Amino acid sequence: MTNKPPSAEGIRLNWFDIPLHTRHIIELWLGSEIVNISSQTSGFSPGVAATFTLADARNVFIKAVGPKPNPGIASVHRHELNIVSQLPNDIPVPRLLWSYDDLETGWVTLIFENIDGWHPANPWKQDELRRAIDALVDLNGKLTPSPLLVRDASSAFAETVCGWQKLKNEQSIFNNQLDDWSVRHLNQLAEIEALAPNAVTGNTLLHFDVRADNMLFTSDCVWFFDWPHARIGAEWVDVVCFAPSVAMQGGLLPEKLCVQHPAFQRADPMFITAAVVSLAGFFTYQALQLPPPGLPTLRAFQDAQGQVARQWIVDRTDLD
Repeated sequence: MTNKPPSAEGIRLNWFDIPLHTRHIIELWLGSEIVNISSQTSGFSPGVAATFTLADARNVFIKAVGPKPNPGIASVHRHELNIVSQLPNDIPVPRLLWSYDDLETGWVTLIFENIDGWHPANPWKQDELRRAIDALVDLNGKLTPSPLLVRDASSAFAETVCGWQKLKNEQSIFNNQLDDWSVRHLNQLAEIEALAPNAVTGNTLLHFDVRADNMLFTSDCVWFFDWPHARIGAEWVDVVCFAPSVAMQGGLLPEKLCVQHPAFQRADPMFITAAVVSLAGFFTYQALQLPPPGLPTLRAFQDAQGQVARQWIVDRTDLD
């Protein structure tokens, strides 16, 4: 894409937005005075996400959300707590140090080890993208077979990542908002998309939301964080889901990116096409919804990925 891509960010809250009772419990666990707070601007979370520097020279990363502005995000943090607390220690994921689910205030707090790194450049740099792909291949390999019991990717594709079928069923609402190509091929897209739940079956624990804002680089490692959407499925699914955001942010086109993943090379091309079609449908459908509270850039971010994913369909099929 030639235009600057939309940013991946929510409306960040600050330390003093957290209720006093919850702050007090957090401070007791920290056991040292907070001397500096550096907010993380990127990432789709309408809450606190910041590095806290303590008087005893420790740094920790704190994520905390409450019932406002988006009441659904607290459950997302609870999902992440369940996943990261069980992940093996030999994968590049920041360790969870402590968590607190305050039933009185509705705030959920996760405290991680702080990684002193940087997000990939936007637009992507060739060397960083190469490192990211290699790290993702290694991550997928280490998480095959899955060490956790979580829901499978097939159910996600059947229930959520199925936008063409939803658009077909809601044509009276969205038809006048769809681009001409999508309207023209809607029935065929919905038929191909219906094959995706079977296509993505596998035994790999997938991050299922890999993007530049969900990884950090250090001199010797690429770290993957934000795991609430983890699913079990085919080893190649993460790189396919990653690809539209990479192209949108000035990196390789999807096919050129994905072919660098050995699992993608081994997979049935028809299975991959079904997943790509389904992913494009998800982004296309979601982009037509109202922005969730506290996440004003999300729909534009999804729309930009949808444009990439629809072109990817054209490149892989005869739906021109």
